[in-house]
Amino acid sequence: MNGKIGQLRKILDDSNYTVALCGSGMMEEGGFIGIKKQDKAYDIENRYGYGVEEMYSSAFYNTRPEQFFEFYKKEMLYNAPRDTASGPALAAMERAGKLQCVIDSNIYDKPRRGGCRHVINLHGSIYQNQCPRCKRKYPVTYITKAKRVPICQSCNIPVRPMISLIGEMVDSQNMTKTTVEITKADTLLLLGTTLASEVFRQYIEYFTGRNIVIIHKQEHYLDKEAALVLLDYPMDVLPLLGYGDETNA
Repeated sequence: MNGKIGQLRKILDDSNYTVALCGSGMMEEGGFIGIKKQDKAYDIENRYGYGVEEMYSSAFYNTRPEQFFEFYKKEMLYNAPRDTASGPALAAMERAGKLQCVIDSNIYDKPRRGGCRHVINLHGSIYQNQCPRCKRKYPVTYITKAKRVPICQSCNIPVRPMISLIGEMVDSQNMTKTTVEITKADTLLLLGTTLASEVFRQYIEYFTGRNIVIIHKQEHYLDKEAALVLLDYPMDVLPLLGYGDETNA
């Protein structure tokens, strides 16, 4: 591992522009089991009487708001992944000038909450909630504390979590920003994801830089296309780079 940490450090030190892509493995390292995982999805359908694909959708939010928010609060908010060392380590890399942008496919905003400033939340954030009519904003605590459906205090309609639900298009501005950042990248860090990612694959095609580095717990046959692969959770690798130590940065 020490040899690979040294290789990664050199790649980052030599890189003119580094972009990190944060996938589902970043949630898994925090103890979150994805709702689409087979066992989890089966358990959810047994408990709620509806499948994940149906409940985690804008149609379900619009037609069955009480059941939507019961599911959303219990499965997505109360079971949110815990904070790990990855967020602060990415922020330290950013402060050291070794990381120019983080693109996060998760909805928990862990990089920004860890201290990163240049973050694109591709699928939105649980911390952004607003009324679909008047656009009044509400904190996530307003959602969690609501007895049933969180209602806009001005319009008396359900508040909308500003996240991409199943079947919805990703915000076009976020898509454009993501493409631009990857096009600029000299080094691409795949954190908790792979080159075959359903979310990131279309964007990775725009990468024309020098190095792709994968830090992911699970091995994948496409790993051979990367310059460097570390089979571990990002939280167990990124802090070892030492960018948080001013004497090493």
